[in-house]
Amino acid sequence: IPAYRLPRDVIDAEIARIAALGVQLEQGHVVTDLQSEMQAGGFDAAFVAVGAHLSKRIDIPNQDAGRVLDAVSFLRGVETGEAPEDLGRVAVYGGGNTAMDAARVARRLGAEDTIIVYRRTREQMPAHEEEAVDAEEEGIRINWLRTIASMGEGDLTVEIQELDENGRPRPTGQFETLAADTVILALGQESDTRFLASLPGIAFDGDVVQVDPATLMTGAPGVFAGGDAVPSERTLTVGVGHGKKAARNIDAWLRGTTYERGPKNPEATIDKLHLWYFGDHTPRQPDELDPETRVRGFDEVVAGLSADEAEFEAGRCLSCGNCFECDGCLGACPEDAIIKLGVGHRYAFDYDKCTGCSTCYRQCPVHAIEMIAETDPLPHNVFLPLTPVKPSGGAR
Repeated sequence: IPAYRLPRDVIDAEIARIAALGVQLEQGHVVTDLQSEMQAGGFDAAFVAVGAHLSKRIDIPNQDAGRVLDAVSFLRGVETGEAPEDLGRVAVYGGGNTAMDAARVARRLGAEDTIIVYRRTREQMPAHEEEAVDAEEEGIRINWLRTIASMGEGDLTVEIQELDENGRPRPTGQFETLAADTVILALGQESDTRFLASLPGIAFDGDVVQVDPATLMTGAPGVFAGGDAVPSERTLTVGVGHGKKAARNIDAWLRGTTYERGPKNPEATIDKLHLWYFGDHTPRQPDELDPETRVRGFDEVVAGLSADEAEFEAGRCLSCGNCFECDGCLGACPEDAIIKLGVGHRYAFDYDKCTGCSTCYRQCPVHAIEMIAETDPLPHNVFLPLTPVKPSGGAR
């Protein structure tokens, strides 16, 4: 991921935070056989998060006439200070987010011209739309419905495609010539999961390992996997989610139990909230560098928020269904049936005093109070914490 999207100081801070928890980081150690590695180290469980770092390649006729790179190696080289020099005119072949990254990085490295060649339409590209928009704003041209037919000295021959009745591209026999000295292949990536092959029970789905979707455990007891190494959407968000999910299930597995998510409160939809209580605060749009400034370096394109700005934005949260101790119910109750339990402890109800008038329910700005039918009389002097329960009926 290029620094203009994920600044390196952010990564360094995250790694430092993890290390501060006591996690040992062992670098430069290649695992070729996970089963042997676990036995030698005395590990009871393992989590495989190796990503997808093997680039898919194709042979382009007469490719020796120019320079052909794969996108992953190209981006890695830029990060390690081994970026190729004198890129000249660059053509990136592919339509995913990696293709957009490769093109935008080449532009920042001083490529004379940068284009993207993709065999499908804009609507069919796997890249996020905003990535394509950003690339175009930075002067990168995207050639839709084109495939590379051959390379020449300083140019490419591409064949124009058209969509068939099923929406798939098919060749038309019409060709164009595009100027290009360097071709960067961004045709997808694969995971290298060969080091799992000796584990009993492991099953593969192409280049990725099959897991139980509920626990992320593979067919080998104690071996879990996530991120790009399993069948899933290959995004950073999914990877982070898999890490958290696997951690909970690994902990449960080591304890000999099964992880179960706690009960969730009923959903408080926007129509149940009293929005007048919160006022009207326009969301703050993050600062964004203009295209001319972006291409001169690797500064973050979309800036984050300062601590004060983030705190203000968090204050705009409507706290749907979650009591934030505004004391509205406490002041509204005509029977003094609501007792404040102290900061952070919310409230309790004295059902000996409560008449079920629903005043507290009707004034709650976040719908943290529900009305339920009272089917059985409650014992005298019962105090219950204010928690959402299933809807319909008297106050609770």
